[in-house]
Amino acid sequence: MSYIYEALLRAERERQSNPPTVEEQRPDLQEEISVGPRIEETPAALPEIPLYSWNPFVPSFPTLAKHGRALEQFRSLRSHIYQARNETPLKTILICSGMPSEGKSFVAANLAVSLARNSNNRILLIDGDLRRPSLNHMLGAPNEIGLSDFLTGAAELHAVMQRSKASDAEGNNDLQDLANVTFIPTGSQHENASELINNGRIKDLIARASNFFDWILIDSPPALVFADAVDLARAADAVLLVVRGAQTTYDVAQRAKSSFVNSRILGVVLNDIKNPPRRESYYNSYYYGYGYGKRESAADLASKAKQEKE
Repeated sequence: MSYIYEALLRAERERQSNPPTVEEQRPDLQEEISVGPRIEETPAALPEIPLYSWNPFVPSFPTLAKHGRALEQFRSLRSHIYQARNETPLKTILICSGMPSEGKSFVAANLAVSLARNSNNRILLIDGDLRRPSLNHMLGAPNEIGLSDFLTGAAELHAVMQRSKASDAEGNNDLQDLANVTFIPTGSQHENASELINNGRIKDLIARASNFFDWILIDSPPALVFADAVDLARAADAVLLVVRGAQTTYDVAQRAKSSFVNSRILGVVLNDIKNPPRRESYYNSYYYGYGYGKRESAADLASKAKQEKE
């Protein structure tokens, strides 16, 4: 305490011996200089985000419906994700599959809508599949500039983001559910996608975006086809795996799980299960049956689906 007291005395003597500065004569100016620019922690700090008239492909968005079994499945998935966040900090989730056409983009897009409809969460949805983008087609959104442009340093973060004009002239109220979703498409496609994903700027993007969003979802390329998925997982808090009923083999599911040995696997979504044999499994398996946590791995779920088919 004596050091602090002596420092205060010296400062007071210096102030009395020197004439007041312009800043001292202007307390309001002094406050601006000492405090510095204010940093907002809400989407309002990014007013430059462009607005576009999205035209989503409605059949791909059961979460835009008012009711339905598919809607309930994603609500249940959302609830499990909230439970996982109560146990361990969780904001950025990578949605991935082992092979193409297993439904990862479908799950990513609908999970984003489901989270956005809950308590007005602010959601950032990123299409990380630079080679084969699909989210822009599902949302009916432009793809002129996006993730690849940020990773190359050709565009700033706010410039690659976009949001929907929620209230369109045709009165489509379904778009209101997309009002809290901010989207980053792939942008200009590059042949050196792996190098872009691995240059470290994706971590910078996530770190900066985390200040403005409640959830960040990344749709990645298939883990067993490209190394991008594993590189993207390093910037995420957890990985959500997607396997497809009657298509994903036991070996593929197990290898996909093993690809993320150094990442936290949040759980597994068992997608596109039709006509399960038992009524009690109908609710949890119709269209998007699921498994979570450490109780059932992707391989376990794929094996179970195979046994049910047999």
